[in-house]
Amino acid sequence: MGIWASKEPPPPMVLVPPLFDFPPLGARIRMLESSYNLLFGKLALKCLFEDYFDEARQYSTRILLKPLDDPHVDIIATFRWQSDVHDPHTFADLFVANTDPVLRIRSSAYYPKYGVGAFGIIPLISKRRVIPDDYGVMGLRYGSGNLSLGLTVTPFPKSDIFPRTAWLVSKYGRLTAGLQYEPLYSTKDDSKLINPKDWSCAVGYGLGSGSPLSPSFNFGLELANSSQFVASFYQHLVVQRKVQNPFEENDIIGITNYLDFGFELKTRLDDNSTTDKSPDSTFQIAASWQANKNFLLKGKAGPRGSTLALAFKSWWKPAFTFSISATNDHTAGNTSFGFGLRVENLREASYERADPNFVMLTPSKEHVAESLLWNDRKSQFYQSDLSSGNFDGLPKELRPLGKIL
Repeated sequence: MGIWASKEPPPPMVLVPPLFDFPPLGARIRMLESSYNLLFGKLALKCLFEDYFDEARQYSTRILLKPLDDPHVDIIATFRWQSDVHDPHTFADLFVANTDPVLRIRSSAYYPKYGVGAFGIIPLISKRRVIPDDYGVMGLRYGSGNLSLGLTVTPFPKSDIFPRTAWLVSKYGRLTAGLQYEPLYSTKDDSKLINPKDWSCAVGYGLGSGSPLSPSFNFGLELANSSQFVASFYQHLVVQRKVQNPFEENDIIGITNYLDFGFELKTRLDDNSTTDKSPDSTFQIAASWQANKNFLLKGKAGPRGSTLALAFKSWWKPAFTFSISATNDHTAGNTSFGFGLRVENLREASYERADPNFVMLTPSKEHVAESLLWNDRKSQFYQSDLSSGNFDGLPKELRPLGKIL
């Protein structure tokens, strides 16, 4: 009498590739910036509108290296040290260049237990010092999950009773509102606090965890310097498509793709002088598609021109990224090209076979019959669970940026 044993095949899996640039490099120095300038989708839109769009008729290079024997140190045309490998908020870096400033030091110290931090940007060697910023900027900040406030001052060469910048940003649920004071150098001391052009305010509505594995969107309205109205929208989509790769195992049925879309409209509210020929209103839109861990396609368009960029990244140690962009000038009617090369080993390539934030729609035995997978389905096999918030099993590159507003 024979013994019959049944062994079901493993459940189907969906590959989750790392994003090209997550976390963004701007997040590494966000403790030196006003939270007002990073929230409301501003950091995501900046990356979408600028990254890999190489300047026409130019070749750009960037090198970002981390010594293998000391993960606390990295070199990005600067020498950087941070106390915790997984926490970029406490660090110090030294910048050396042949342009102003020749030698500059930046430092930030943040204490998450109390939510307070201090930071400074000091040009040690500079060819010329014209404005107070050329002598150095120092600041204090407080940050929690729902509130961020802070100010910066220029104590050299002489202290000013007025701050260089001050901000207050608060979040309630999906709604974020903020106010920022940033005086112009041309204003007189007696009118700094009452000049409406020194103030900006914004309100935003957003959804998402901050992890690239979760879809997110952000809609923002801003009154900048009481003279310009800005409306922006940014959306990050996480979609799945069937994979056709003979080198993958049979249980790999799909791959995750990342789609990003952004829109920005700027309208001037003050009277346009005859000497200023800039348009009263302008807009730009951009979109990107990352098909896998190696290829990224981006495009943006505006009234004056449009640009298409293609980037290829090899996840070696270090990783190499080559990009090419084609820019069409709508005014002149010509097309020019730009090229870029980036070398880095700050991020790690990691395919996650079982994302804890993706759950099966209807548990069933469908995965037993491999021929039925992805063939006659009217909906995706997995969906993103935004409310789970389970990121402990993911590498740090795929986790949210942190619980600091």
